[in-house]
Amino acid sequence: MSPEVPEVTSVSEERLSAENTVRHYKDLAKVEQAFRSLKSIDLKVRPIYHHLEKRLRAHIFLCMLAYYVEWHMKEAWRVLLFSDEDQQAKEPRDPVAPAKRSVKALAKVHSSRLEDGSPAHSFRTLLESLSTIVRDTCRHKGAQLNERCFTMTTTPNAKQQRALDLIDAITV
Repeated sequence: MSPEVPEVTSVSEERLSAENTVRHYKDLAKVEQAFRSLKSIDLKVRPIYHHLEKRLRAHIFLCMLAYYVEWHMKEAWRVLLFSDEDQQAKEPRDPVAPAKRSVKALAKVHSSRLEDGSPAHSFRTLLESLSTIVRDTCRHKGAQLNERCFTMTTTPNAKQQRALDLIDAITV
């Protein structure tokens, strides 16, 4: 490292450059965000006290699995959310410079609209919109108990269908 820059890690610069050190440090913010999401923002996992190691491990596994699913949903829905879609543009930029949103993302934020004119969503509002899709098992009025049931599903609107299609396109 150069003499004017204080050493921030014990790892040699040949092994980890200063820029990559900063990038890895900033990745810690993603981990902290994940835990905030688990505890309060999206998943709202309440404190549960386990007395057996097996149950504790299962609980942690389910929490991490839920976060993993949420992350994939947010990635798939970037085009529908206020999120910046151009993730590749973030890679080459200076990690110390302030993050800047793309012009497209700023347009979504300022207008609250997507390019097609439809409303942009937060993750929560998109989930709320999707929660109006209902599948019910029904019987005809006055039907006998032994009569067959039928299933009715509400038809998703265009935005809901696009969100569902984007989820179907996820590959892991």
